[in-house]
Amino acid sequence: MKIKLVLSALFLVGFQNFYAQETPVQTTTTITAVDTVLVKSVDLEKQRLDEKKQLEEQLKNDKKALKEQEKIAKDKKRAEDKLKKEQRQVEKEQKKLEKEQKKFEKEQKKLASAEKALAKNESKLSKAQKELQKLQGKFDKDRTKGKLTPVEFEKANLKITKQQLKIREIEEDIQEAQKKLSKLR
Repeated sequence: MKIKLVLSALFLVGFQNFYAQETPVQTTTTITAVDTVLVKSVDLEKQRLDEKKQLEEQLKNDKKALKEQEKIAKDKKRAEDKLKKEQRQVEKEQKKLEKEQKKFEKEQKKLASAEKALAKNESKLSKAQKELQKLQGKFDKDRTKGKLTPVEFEKANLKITKQQLKIREIEEDIQEAQKKLSKLR
């Protein structure tokens, strides 16, 4: 039985050698197929990596563009705020100038009014003085002729005194108008 076992082992080893030679040929074709599959999978991996890099780069560029847009928007807002502030300041200055101009115009009106009042009082004074001279001339004329009675004499003196009082009042008005005018100037 030992011999049978030895012979069977040899026979099997021979079979094994026979099949062992054929296997490497099949392995070579399989390796080539596996190599092409590996090459294709490596190419796919490279493509995926390239796509991933492109996507990362695009994401990076998008973030950069977004930051730039935000910065531009921020700068634009700052410029608008600054412009609004300047406009408010200009409006404030314009209102102040208008207020000053109105005040100046009001003062000019007061000044013109005071000058007008002064001129009016001076013309009243000259008329009152002419009237006084007229009354005194008439009184002197009538007195020299001797036509006056004591009552008419007193009436004429009363008229002259009233006219003199009127003149003094007008002179006081003139002084007040001159004070007001000098104060406004």
